[in-house]
Amino acid sequence: MKQLLSAKTTSSVLYFLAGIFIMGGIWALIAKLTKGEIPDPSSTWVVFKEVIKQPFQNDSDQKGIGTKLLSSLGRVAIGFGLGSLFAVPIGLVMGSSKIAMRILNPMVQILKPVSPLAWFPLGLAIFQDSPKASVFMIFICCLWPTLINAAFGASNVPQDHKNVSKAFGFSTWKYLSKILVPFSLPHIITGLRLSIGIAWMVIVAGEMLSGGTGLGNFVWEEGFNGGNTAKILVAIIIIGLVGSLLDRCFTWLQQKFSYAL
Repeated sequence: MKQLLSAKTTSSVLYFLAGIFIMGGIWALIAKLTKGEIPDPSSTWVVFKEVIKQPFQNDSDQKGIGTKLLSSLGRVAIGFGLGSLFAVPIGLVMGSSKIAMRILNPMVQILKPVSPLAWFPLGLAIFQDSPKASVFMIFICCLWPTLINAAFGASNVPQDHKNVSKAFGFSTWKYLSKILVPFSLPHIITGLRLSIGIAWMVIVAGEMLSGGTGLGNFVWEEGFNGGNTAKILVAIIIIGLVGSLLDRCFTWLQQKFSYAL
């Protein structure tokens, strides 16, 4: 068994390295075709080492990349956390009640396709504060994947499970804790995984609009004020790596939770 796991881990690492190698080759080719307008991987690596020299510098006139990253993660955590607190119970109610589904589903379908950027001015009007408007934008955009997946899980509880709960006289709380929530949990985690990915994408756009400390603002400053393409690429790499790590965390949770009656 250990040998099998070791072989699987080795193959996963090799596939990962192969993907990185191919991506690096494509990147180097694009850099060559653009005649230096896009820095190649080696030039970007030099800039990357410069950017991370003092990652947690927090002076009034200079913020390190680590400080900017933590600021972005903090906003994502607040918006994602609040969105999840609303989305999970509403989704379970929708999935458990046909009446609730008929009432709430039209609102979900109308609001779900709205662009994240459309929510920022509304958040700014409500809170009169750019960082809070960014959190509001994340909160709204995080709702839908988790809500829809929670509703799907709740609506697909097998009738046999419901019959068992009735036969044993389960109270509402016991039905929720023993049947509904455990059965819906894998679907909820899938929704959370999708939502955290959306939140991480949205925060970059939000910080470009709101300013202040954050990776989005870093990209905006370097792209439109500094004109440093290498630093933009460094920010893109960091954003991608952190997003991948967040996705892996929820993938791990998906593998750990499964329903058993």
